[in-house]
Amino acid sequence: MSVELRHVSKAYAGQPVLSDANLEVRDGELLVILGRSGSGKSTLLKLIGGLDTPDAGAVVHAGRDLSAMNDTERTRFRRQSLGFVFQFFNLIPTLNVAENIRLPLALNGCADSPADARIASLLQTLALHECAARFPEELSGGEQQRVALARALAHGPRLILADEPTGNLDSETAEQVLALLDKTCRESGTTLIVATHSNDVAGIADRVLRIRNAALEAAR
Repeated sequence: MSVELRHVSKAYAGQPVLSDANLEVRDGELLVILGRSGSGKSTLLKLIGGLDTPDAGAVVHAGRDLSAMNDTERTRFRRQSLGFVFQFFNLIPTLNVAENIRLPLALNGCADSPADARIASLLQTLALHECAARFPEELSGGEQQRVALARALAHGPRLILADEPTGNLDSETAEQVLALLDKTCRESGTTLIVATHSNDVAGIADRVLRIRNAALEAAR
């Protein structure tokens, strides 16, 4: 999915977080946004994902301005077109692995048979086939993040937004999760935007940008 930011600005309590940010993300691109804690990386992802609105400017997905949608339309857009991966996994503790992955499929009205096939495929691809009936508390951090990735991919989103997806993992597990994130998004042609403070994550990127002093700039 092509994504554009057109002169986007955002401030909190009078403090600029983004100032006149312009960005174009190509279909299938893997983009990494670097920045220290509190620099505005998460805010940028929220704006791109329609979870927050800019004070000025426009966020445009495939020619559609998010601010021109009402709340119901934005919710439907996120549910159908976007996948989210978070640092702290955000799995539902009362659902097992397969049920967590099924959730976005159910929300999008996917029938049981295609949903079962999609879940089985993701479990196999992400080496989770032995975990299907287990609950999040029974999983390691790396396994939980792989489940979160499977859930984000389940409904075939055109864009995945990942906020510090390795921030809660040890270095070896983080490397494995990054490799899977890179591989699965490239194979499916899914656009991926990752916000992180870690330069290690930049290794998977087609392009790396940095947020510094509310400005979005090239990092390399």
